[in-house]
Amino acid sequence: MACRAASQLFCRRLASGSAAVRPVSAELRRLRSELFSREQARQRAQFPRTEKIEVSLQGPGLQGTLLVMNRGLSTPYSCAQHLSEWQVSSVALALVDGEVWPLHRPLTSSCSLALLSFKDPEPHHVNQAYWRSCAMLLGQVLQAAFKEEFNVELLRSPELPVISGAFCCDVILDPGLDSWTPSKEVLHSLSRDAQLLIQQDLPWEPLEVQPAVALEVFKHSRCKQQEVEQRAAESPGGTVTLYRCGDHVDVSGGPLVGRTGLCGQYEVTAIHSLGPGSWGLQRRVQGLSLPLLLEAHHTVWRRLRDRAQRLVEVPLTASAASPQAPPSEVPQAPPSVPQL
Repeated sequence: MACRAASQLFCRRLASGSAAVRPVSAELRRLRSELFSREQARQRAQFPRTEKIEVSLQGPGLQGTLLVMNRGLSTPYSCAQHLSEWQVSSVALALVDGEVWPLHRPLTSSCSLALLSFKDPEPHHVNQAYWRSCAMLLGQVLQAAFKEEFNVELLRSPELPVISGAFCCDVILDPGLDSWTPSKEVLHSLSRDAQLLIQQDLPWEPLEVQPAVALEVFKHSRCKQQEVEQRAAESPGGTVTLYRCGDHVDVSGGPLVGRTGLCGQYEVTAIHSLGPGSWGLQRRVQGLSLPLLLEAHHTVWRRLRDRAQRLVEVPLTASAASPQAPPSEVPQAPPSVPQL
């Protein structure tokens, strides 16, 4: 995947200090994905024997349904596959014994299970997971959009509510691009790259790891190593959750939805300069998306997009692991702006 419009601007090879000491982007993705696979296999090997667990399903029409699944192997998504095609296509997240649970995280004991979708009466958890997922998808696009000689560092994504109007991905581009001004064609190209990932319907695979493992995965990124240390310090168990989509691996402070194919309308709306930071010139890349089953009319989408182009001001606490307010405490969007 390449940012075609931007490639004309980057025809001259610029060598930066960071590019000289680290593998190119494709090699980095391969190394991180291999480390992810190795740790995933190690964790699965902790369940050498097939042990059965009972999963009691909750929700309309599912009360009393009991599934017998495999401990350490079966996931909420596996359970959905035992139900109906509608459940498989619409489920985005799960509640396991009341705890928000990614669709592709294995179940480790007998439990109650509720499958969540965007059509639920209280979609707060799903909405937040979706917004978080869209931001991670944007980071994946950005890391693959530029020529290999240009280093792209993903900073810790701010945790924003859906009513902020846009999801955000903060980045530091190669110093050789400090004077670069993105055009509308660049934004369109990034949006097309995101749509390609959406069309592939790739799963977001979660993996909870010890900080030492995450530090090894991101050993070539000072920014990500700092984020790993921060998230480990904030986690009650001292662990870090990684997600893989294709060959892209990143850190997340909360659950993501099950797959990229759940995204419908998706557009990269703006790239704002935030000024110099600890690692270089910071930029905030913003986007807007609606789930596949909740697409908006083009006039409504245009109003939402205009709003998503304005710089999102992130409170100082938003980039930390902030607790999510329950639905009753989340401010309501204006009547003209539909919520997810």
